[in-house]
Amino acid sequence: MTDKAEFGFYGVWRPAARLDGAFAQGVEQLGYGTLWVGGSPAQDLVIVEELLDATTSIIVATGIVNIWQADAESVARAFHRIEDAHPGRLVLGIGSGHREATPHREKPLAALNAYLDVLDAEGVRPDQRVLAALGDRTLALAAERTLGAHPYLTVPAHTAHAREVLGDALLAPEMKVALADSAEAARATARAYLERYFRLSNYVDALKRFGARDEDFADGGSDELIDAVAANPDPEAAAAALRTHLGAGADHVALQPLGDDPLGSLERLAPALGLEPLRH
Repeated sequence: MTDKAEFGFYGVWRPAARLDGAFAQGVEQLGYGTLWVGGSPAQDLVIVEELLDATTSIIVATGIVNIWQADAESVARAFHRIEDAHPGRLVLGIGSGHREATPHREKPLAALNAYLDVLDAEGVRPDQRVLAALGDRTLALAAERTLGAHPYLTVPAHTAHAREVLGDALLAPEMKVALADSAEAARATARAYLERYFRLSNYVDALKRFGARDEDFADGGSDELIDAVAANPDPEAAAAALRTHLGAGADHVALQPLGDDPLGSLERLAPALGLEPLRH
């Protein structure tokens, strides 16, 4: 991986536990450029290998491997095993997670630097990896030592600021999508999913830094906040919301479909995003 344009404008983010080869094939056929493997995939990257084996051209990126849960040398060995079989199609996203889930998380910036030192020593190049990044120091580290940044649960104002910090490095934010028959139903789906994230300080602090107020987090999230982080309710409106990140400076948006039929949502969205189905 040497060119950030290879990601395409739109990709799909989904937890590793909810991914399989059939889903990856569906995403690829619809024309999305990248499949992001979320939920801290295991250090052997077996799920990544499965997704690449099942597809032919889509980029698969980890979003993200948690540095506190995965040994850097083991991850590097897994990366090379898969890269040898699927050259140029694997991007290693790493990050330090959040303090509520990792009690021993201390000095995350120093820990990220140390992890990147091991990846350097093991031959995983900077252009083959990205960082989960919200704050300015981590964004700067992403620009200095990797292909770029993959922020999770942000708003377009954060994207605009991140672009200033990153310079020309890759900027690939995640944004949730909740399609439904009404805005109220879409917001209900998003609120149910976001409940746990609105209890995590790194995400809450980042959202507050870029416009959210304390009262926006009450009762599952204000309509304004929910609409800012979860595009909804119909394909055209959702596509317009996703494009706000591109307009703010993102190179790529990793959209996370919520609800009971994620592939169906992606299929409904594809024409509104201008995606062309893959032709063999």
